[in-house]
Amino acid sequence: MPFTETLKDAKGRKAAKRRIVLVDIENVVGGLSAVRDHVSWAKVVIGECVPAQPGDQVVIGVGPTGLLDLACAWKSVRYVMRPGQNGADLALLEVLGENIADRFTEVVLVSGDGIFTHAIAALASRGVKTTVVAHASGLSRRLEFAAGEVRLLPEQPSPRSVAAVSNMDVA
Repeated sequence: MPFTETLKDAKGRKAAKRRIVLVDIENVVGGLSAVRDHVSWAKVVIGECVPAQPGDQVVIGVGPTGLLDLACAWKSVRYVMRPGQNGADLALLEVLGENIADRFTEVVLVSGDGIFTHAIAALASRGVKTTVVAHASGLSRRLEFAAGEVRLLPEQPSPRSVAAVSNMDVA
């Protein structure tokens, strides 16, 4: 179904446009070991690049050791976790296999990892609007070409940017 068509519910009524935002938090902050120090920064920066819309479903992929820090800083989202190398990526790929094209009109992937290329291309071919949000230095060229739109994140946090976000959290 092309994106321009209106989705219908089970009774043939017009269904609302829905968006799912998938975040590879480790990709955004520079690795699992950086989740604790930079998750608040990531939340602010992602919010600026992908302003929240009513009804958004947000799913964040993380490795087991980063889950507690993530959950303390970023509430009211779905967390998916998997251990091992590329664990967060693999957990998010499982979500992308959950009939996304039948349930959402738009997918925003916050990651530059090429592992997502086939999933994003498949969703785009089914008429789902696809946006990739990533650091320019970490954006896979294949993923960039598969996405309908690309937005760039500022590079990984500096001590100054983290301090600024920390001061905002206190206010």
